[in-house]
Amino acid sequence: MQKIAEITLDNAQSLLIDESFNRLVVVDFWADWCAPCKALMPILEKLANEYQGAFLLAKVNADEQNMISGQFGVRSLPTVILIKDGQPIDGFAGAKSEVEVRELLQKYLPKAWEATLQEAEALISANDYQGALPLLRKVYEESSHMAGIACLLAQTLIELKRIDEAKALLDTIKFAERDALYEQVLAQLDLAQQAQKTPELAALEQAYAADPANLSLAYQLALQCHQESEHRQALSLLLDILKKERNFSEGGAKKSYMDILAALGKADPLAIEFQRKLFTLLY
Repeated sequence: MQKIAEITLDNAQSLLIDESFNRLVVVDFWADWCAPCKALMPILEKLANEYQGAFLLAKVNADEQNMISGQFGVRSLPTVILIKDGQPIDGFAGAKSEVEVRELLQKYLPKAWEATLQEAEALISANDYQGALPLLRKVYEESSHMAGIACLLAQTLIELKRIDEAKALLDTIKFAERDALYEQVLAQLDLAQQAQKTPELAALEQAYAADPANLSLAYQLALQCHQESEHRQALSLLLDILKKERNFSEGGAKKSYMDILAALGKADPLAIEFQRKLFTLLY
């Protein structure tokens, strides 16, 4: 996507007006003899490249394109006008610092890190957690440690079996920001921590098949099943345990059951199904 363009009469309509219906257009009116223009332009170009096409920097040489300057009522240089949906929405005249220009743009643009977040989320959807990890770390820093980003990063760390890092990250989230997403990730972490202590799924299944009355084996197998995304089998095993001994492992089986439901999320069909089964059993 084009980030910077030189404006002439030939492309003014398409780049200043038509393009503004697709994204913000920042029009910079300048001239060779204008020293403040030469100080401002590198700042605008730097931000245009940083935002990777989120806005178009349209440069208008006011001396060469005086008709365009006149149409916009430019009276001094440099003048910067922001255009959106065919209409000027903001702007300024005179030189500005990078901080001042950045603050103005942030009113009308998505955060620079939001595009990186979308890229990371796409990788997660493709189960490429290793590829998403560095992107999420970057977003976490650039978003000033937003709680929602921290939770997403923690989930990715859990998927990569980096449990200690995930726990340390969740511990940094302030109490006031510990919402439903936080509780869901915390439940995933709790299950992952427990499953770390168990043998591999195949070995557990073999041991349980040889001793199906062993509730401790069933409990370990259930935790490992969930860790390996066998959620239905995990919940079925835990429900069978609760049918035989409701307070098994000093309430650990029930807690694990509830943790799995929380990790799945309230709207998940599997969670709804097994929430009803637990309610039927208990009440």
